[in-house]
Amino acid sequence: MEAVVLTISDSAAAGRREDLSGPEARRILEESGFTVRRIDVLPDERDAIESGLRSASAEGVDLVVTSGGTGLSPRDVTPEATLAVIDRQVPGIADLMRMESLKITPRAALSRAVSGIRGATLIVNLPGSVKGVRECLGVLRPILGHAVETLKQASLGCGE
Repeated sequence: MEAVVLTISDSAAAGRREDLSGPEARRILEESGFTVRRIDVLPDERDAIESGLRSASAEGVDLVVTSGGTGLSPRDVTPEATLAVIDRQVPGIADLMRMESLKITPRAALSRAVSGIRGATLIVNLPGSVKGVRECLGVLRPILGHAVETLKQASLGCGE
């Protein structure tokens, strides 16, 4: 199983801040059996995010996780970029992350994260903080492998 991590942050993309959430996502994904091809740091710009998502899925990776850009700020456009490139939504993934995160903080209700499928690639929006990445990927760990395997089988025409 292969993954790409896209960190969405103006300050990290400009070199004013170190990306900490991307490496945390890589660590958790690798512990979960994924090979992370790379971490790309992109600005909070819809065109750049859409391009990054399209590029990663065109490479044939199984999973793309984004970190950041899911809040209420006018520059938080990761969900809109994701919705623009996916073929189908998988709302239960974002619902599960919010539901479990609400047990920790009421601010989880402010997340606009989405999840969906582009081709045979699963795309999941995560929060931009290290803590948020850790919590949300922790919640998703039990289902990510199954989701990827289901997509692989479907792309091969199996399971019909």
